[in-house]
Amino acid sequence: MKKVLIVDDAAFMRLTIKELLGKIDSIEFEEAKNGIEAVSKYIETKPDVVTMDITMPDMTGLEALKLIRKADPQAKVVMVSAMGQESMVKEAVLNGARTFIVKPFKEEHVIGTIKKLLEI
Repeated sequence: MKKVLIVDDAAFMRLTIKELLGKIDSIEFEEAKNGIEAVSKYIETKPDVVTMDITMPDMTGLEALKLIRKADPQAKVVMVSAMGQESMVKEAVLNGARTFIVKPFKEEHVIGTIKKLLEI
């Protein structure tokens, strides 16, 4: 069973990503609503992949990415960004994000990206 940690401050976005990825067999989910929770849940549950929103209160996705990668240099983190956040996405990739998904996203792209990272 593969584990995906979905991080977004919007419950609707967490649900949307969860429903999309639910179409992939053998995946279980963890959720976090901000970067602080994301780092804590990552260390606690060691997910195979993290989808991380860039813009969140309390701790941004970029800050959480850096802390997760410090705890686990092999962490597979996919940044989720809105259009117009190119500079933040670039910084995220330079800090170890594997790739990114731009909102609004296409179902096939999200599923394909996650399957590739999960190696399924």
